[in-house]
Amino acid sequence: MSCKIFPVPPISAVRLTSLLALPVGRHKTGTDPIGLRVLDGFLENFMPSRRHVLGLAAGAATALLSSGARAQTWPQKPVTVIVPFAAGGNTDGIGRMAAQRLSEAFGKSFVVENRPGAGGAIAAEMAKKAAPDGYTLFVAALPVMAVVPAMQKVRYDSQKDFAPISNIGTNPFALVINNDLPVKTLKEFVEYVRASKAPPSYGSAGVGSLNHLSMALFLKRAGIEMTHVPYKGNAPALSDVVAGHIPAMFSNLSDALSQAAGGNVRMLAISSEKRSALAADVPTVAESGYPNFNVLTWNGLMAPAGTSPEIIDRMAKELAAAVKDPKFAAQLVNYGVDPLGDTPAEYTATLAKDIPLWAEAVDIAGVKQQ
Repeated sequence: MSCKIFPVPPISAVRLTSLLALPVGRHKTGTDPIGLRVLDGFLENFMPSRRHVLGLAAGAATALLSSGARAQTWPQKPVTVIVPFAAGGNTDGIGRMAAQRLSEAFGKSFVVENRPGAGGAIAAEMAKKAAPDGYTLFVAALPVMAVVPAMQKVRYDSQKDFAPISNIGTNPFALVINNDLPVKTLKEFVEYVRASKAPPSYGSAGVGSLNHLSMALFLKRAGIEMTHVPYKGNAPALSDVVAGHIPAMFSNLSDALSQAAGGNVRMLAISSEKRSALAADVPTVAESGYPNFNVLTWNGLMAPAGTSPEIIDRMAKELAAAVKDPKFAAQLVNYGVDPLGDTPAEYTATLAKDIPLWAEAVDIAGVKQQ
């Protein structure tokens, strides 16, 4: 089927305005050189009537009211909370605490489902694909959102595929040294390393682990070199610091606190921008001469992108209230966590800042993408 296109003579804006002001149907063929019957047909078929406009507006208002109503009646069935690691760790424990709190607040079960594998990528992909209806949530750990994507190819975008709800709590790291090392402050430690004939060693929980990457970032900022010795976990590395086999490491704070309390190691600095409430007498790296150094991990709650903002806000407010509850906060402290409970906007900003930071750390540490 072919369609003929007839040329239309040029028409001034003033002339067109006057034509459009006339009632449709008044123009007769032959009385106007441009054939206004064509214009009549266009206006009749494509210009929306007042009734049409009102109908569209009413439909949009109904959709908004319906969305708001659904948010207010949510949840009407159990909610799945996906955890990216096996049961028993910090992320799992924090996820279960959040699920329990939300169950009590909203009167429906929030059921934890552990989906370990691929450094948390399997769970993240599963959460990404879930319907954005408020019935699937994701316990987002910093490594899954910022470190794993920098070290391996993943099928999710941490910023585009998820809607942050609340960052429940943070875990800083502590720079710990063997008691026999002749230094008392971070500045003295840097001078000791710089003066050493050969680069001293430092331990970590493994290649690409957070304490490996944290030390790589610090060494770069301090302009010093040390030799990385990877272990199979934080505990065996810390044990070798205690024994004097390696002089230092960035340890997770909970392990470092227990060893320092026993007089087995010395804590020189905390990696977060602000001092940890769990070790208020230990200065931060930033206040010890390296401004803006702020390296920590966190665990929070997210939903698939597109989830109703009203539903997200309801959960965020509940989690913000939870971290102010002394009992809930005490449970977090048991995991070595500084309670946070920030807003969706604040959590979104944290994620945007942390992604390039940890990508830089991966690059500095020389960890190749798989």
